Amino acid sequence: MDWPNLAAFVAVADHGGFSAAAEHLHLTQPAVSKRIALLEDALQARLFDRLGRQVVLTEAGRLLLPRARQILAEGEAARRALADLGQHIGGRLSVATSHHVGLHRLPNLLRRFTAAHPRVALDIRFMDSEQAYAQVLAGEVELAVTTLGPTEPPLHSTGVWHDPLQFAVAPDHPLARMRATTLADIAAHPAVLPDPGTFTHRIVAQTFARQGLSLQLRMTTNYMETIKMMVSVGLAWSALPQTMVDAQVQVLAVPGVQLSRQLGYVVHGGRTLSRAAQALIGLLQEDSAGGQRKPGA
Repeated sequence: MDWPNLAAFVAVADHGGFSAAAEHLHLTQPAVSKRIALLEDALQARLFDRLGRQVVLTEAGRLLLPRARQILAEGEAARRALADLGQHIGGRLSVATSHHVGLHRLPNLLRRFTAAHPRVALDIRFMDSEQAYAQVLAGEVELAVTTLGPTEPPLHSTGVWHDPLQFAVAPDHPLARMRATTLADIAAHPAVLPDPGTFTHRIVAQTFARQGLSLQLRMTTNYMETIKMMVSVGLAWSALPQTMVDAQVQVLAVPGVQLSRQLGYVVHGGRTLSRAAQALIGLLQEDSAGGQRKPGA
C-alpha cells in the first residue's frame, strides 16, 4: 500500500470528487483515478461509488478513511523526524567503558560531547574491557571505549591513547631501596594485578614469561584504584598506568623493559552506527590526532 495512493484516497474523500482532489494534489484527474484504482486493487475492495458526478464512500471506504488519515499522519511525523535528524543529533547512545578509562580519559571528552549534542541520552555502562568487547559483539552497546586487546572481525578496534605502564611500589618497599632493578628482582616479590583473563594482566605476565619468570600473586582485582591502594601501603608491587602515578608510589626503572597498552574504541563492523556514535568517535579521533592529553587538561 503506497502513501501516494492513500493520499489520493483521502483527498477524493475530503474534496468530494476526483477533479477537486486532482487540483488539490496538483495532479491530473486520470492520475488520481489511477491511484484510486491501484489502491482498490491492492485492498480487493471498492472504496467509492460513482453516482453520476457525485462520489460517495462505500462501507469499505468509510472503514479505511480514519485509518488512512492515521497512516499519513504517522508518515508525515516520520518524515519530520528524519528531517530533524539531519540537523540535530539525538536519541540514545549506549557506550561500554572500563572504570579506569571512564575515570581518567572520558570526563572532559564526554563534557564536550554533551555540550555539543544535548539531545543525546547517554547510556554509559562500566565493566571490564573483555566484557565491553562482548557487549559490542552482542549488539548490546554501539561502541566500547576501553583497553584494547586482540580484535577479530566482525569487531574493529581503533587506538586513541598510548597508555604506558610503570612498575610501582610503596616508597618503603624493599624494591624501592634497590639502585638497579631487574624483572627477576620484581618477580621475587608478591604482585597485585587485574584478573588473569584481562588484557592488562596478559601484557604483564607475558613480559615476565619471555624471561622464564612467573608471578607471585598476592591477589587480583580489576579496580585499578584498589590496586594502587595496595601498592601504596606496601602490600605488593604492580604495573600502574602512568596517569595514576603520584607521590604515593615509587616507580621502578627496569632497563630494557617497557610496558604499555593501547586504549581506544571498539565497534561492530557489520552494524551501521548512529549519528550520535559517529559524533563521539569524531571526538575520540580528535583526541588521538591531538596527541596525548593529560587527564583533566
